[in-house]
Amino acid sequence: MINFRYHVVSLTAVFLALAIGLIVGTSALNGPLSDSLRHQVDSLTKSNDIYRDKTIQLEAEVAQREQFATEIAPLVLGGKLTGRRVLVISFQESSSYVADVVADLKQANAKVTAQVEIQDSMMGPSNGPTLLDLEHQANTADVNVQGIPTLSDGVETATALLAGVLTDRQPALSDTAVATVLSAYEKAGFIHVDGKVNGPAEAVVVLAPTPYTDQNAGDENKNVVTVIDQFSKVPIVVGAAGNAGKGNVIGSVTGDASMSSRVSTVDNANTPQGAIATVLALTEQVVYHKAGHYGLTSSATSLLPVLPPAS
Repeated sequence: MINFRYHVVSLTAVFLALAIGLIVGTSALNGPLSDSLRHQVDSLTKSNDIYRDKTIQLEAEVAQREQFATEIAPLVLGGKLTGRRVLVISFQESSSYVADVVADLKQANAKVTAQVEIQDSMMGPSNGPTLLDLEHQANTADVNVQGIPTLSDGVETATALLAGVLTDRQPALSDTAVATVLSAYEKAGFIHVDGKVNGPAEAVVVLAPTPYTDQNAGDENKNVVTVIDQFSKVPIVVGAAGNAGKGNVIGSVTGDASMSSRVSTVDNANTPQGAIATVLALTEQVVYHKAGHYGLTSSATSLLPVLPPAS
């Protein structure tokens, strides 16, 4: 009869055999295999150290180039936009580099009339009816902006009114009328106005977001282009952080023959170099009435605009 002691002895024998097998196997393989593995680990460690050092060096070089661009900006931009009135439009996702572009506009002696951030909710297709109603309610008799598209979607109609109160128009609007429209849009959660509005603008910089990727991305990315189109009645430059992704703004603008001939683009506006290019591209638009496409990607024709020598 098999008892408990038999089970204990049997299990002990099994584990003992396994232990002896592991020891024997390890001893047999310990020589060549162990040496080979040790050599591979040492080689990978050395390669990793080299790549790490290269990465540190490249990061330092990038930082130096950006610092160079920052320090040279006053020399390159000084006086380029003296007295010019510029509106800065941004989106929630592009807000991280708005301050750098605004700083360079001021280096060029431009007057920044307003900074307006468009919220993601305004780009959502489900808010079209709300935007149409908002335009109808905000465009009162005291405001009376003409030429607003009526048979269109909400983003086109709403943005047309924003462009009408924030850029040059005849007759000029009162400060009260402008405040009425902007307050209505801000209370509805569609825009955020950073600071006060100092009159209408004669030119616009739009800092666009990277492409939307949610289930409504197709409509949302199209709506960003619609915003740009409505503000393009005056000289305009669109800045972005690259042209990657389906529905990216740079590709949409440069791929449209009509827009690319009147809207300038900068695909690295999120860098110090790109911020300088954005201001120079706006100078080219305002002073020389010419559109161009600049930056690092295939959509660009050069890094910077080539402006005629100052007279």
